[in-house]
Amino acid sequence: MPQPLTPDSFRADLAEFLYLRPDEVDLDDNPLDAGLDSLRIVTLLERWQAAGADVSFVDLAERTSFAQWWRLLAERRGGGHHADT
Repeated sequence: MPQPLTPDSFRADLAEFLYLRPDEVDLDDNPLDAGLDSLRIVTLLERWQAAGADVSFVDLAERTSFAQWWRLLAERRGGGHHADT
């Protein structure tokens, strides 16, 4: 079963793909400027979809910061959780 999508797991997922520690991830960064390419974004997206987030690649591409990604994921994750950043 996939790990639940939380602010901490979101930051940890980003850190894994950016080769950083979770506390080094700046949520104001632009994903592409931070070093994510389309393949890594798709891999993250699949992980988050497996955790219950109803989002698409286009949804993420329309947003320009990790903080915007989190707000979208929090709104669309399964289980009716509220966005908590």
